[in-house]
Order: sequence, then C-alpha cells, then structure tokens
Amino acid sequence: MRPLMMQPIGTIHTPFTDLKDMPIQPAGAVGVRGRVEVFEEYRDGLKDLDGFSHVILLYAFHRSEGFNLEVVPFMDTVPRGLFATRAPRRPNPIGISVVQLDGLADGVLHVQNIDVLDGTPLLDIKPFFPAFDHPENVRTGWLESAEEKVRATRSDGRFVSGKP
Repeated sequence: MRPLMMQPIGTIHTPFTDLKDMPIQPAGAVGVRGRVEVFEEYRDGLKDLDGFSHVILLYAFHRSEGFNLEVVPFMDTVPRGLFATRAPRRPNPIGISVVQLDGLADGVLHVQNIDVLDGTPLLDIKPFFPAFDHPENVRTGWLESAEEKVRATRSDGRFVSGKP
C-alpha cells in the first residue's frame, strides 16, 4: 500500500501554547475562542459554510511522535487499547473536534469550544449535521463512567512525545 500524502489547508490558532493544562476535548473548552485560518488557495471551498452553527475540524497532532498500542488515557487509570481512546500519539496522528462556528470572514473561521494546540495544521473542515452525526442507541464503552470528568480534566503531559 502506498503512503498517503496530506497537505495542511490552514492553521488553527488558539490560546493553548503548551500541551500541559489544556482541555482534552471540546466539552472541556466551553467558551474558549479560536481562529481557523484557511490558506488562500482553499478559501473558495468555504462558500456556504457560514450557514452552519458547528463544524468538524480534522487536524494533525503535529507535536506527536510515536505511539503505543496500549495507553492509560486521560480520565482513567487502566491501560486501554489505543483505538478505544482519543489519545493523540497514534500511528496516524489525526485529531477531530466539533466546534461552534461564530463567524467566517476573509478565510478565517471564528470558533469557540476549541481544545486544540495553537499552530496546529488543519487537514479538513466538514459541516456538522445532526441527522448525519447523531446516531441513536450509542454505547460508550469504558468512557461511560467518565462522562462527567471530561469538562474538568486537563492534559497532564502523559502523551508528550518521547513518553511511553
């Protein structure tokens, strides 16, 4: 299989400049504002996006190196399979966040509830559509008991590159 090649289409700007003490999910970043700058050559693709209240951002965990197939995730003390977590150190370090879109002007999305490190490369933007993105009868596995912790849990450096 040939390697996949992806190029950033923009840059995400947030108040978070350090991996430690930042929210681990958008639910823990309520009210945090950021900007998503789309590069000039991709701005025509933003047409009609301003009609949506929320967007899905896909981005590269650009400060992530290496991975382990078993990790102790945030909000837990038990080792879990990597693919049963949202840990940032992954074979393909791709992140996803659903954020509120407050405005769009001159190729810049103004968003809030963003949990992303400043300077993160943006890979794609998709509109959030509840009928597509809200399945029924959802099971949340080991995270079911951790749901209330997500708002208060902050990154503690356990997934900083070079750590097991």
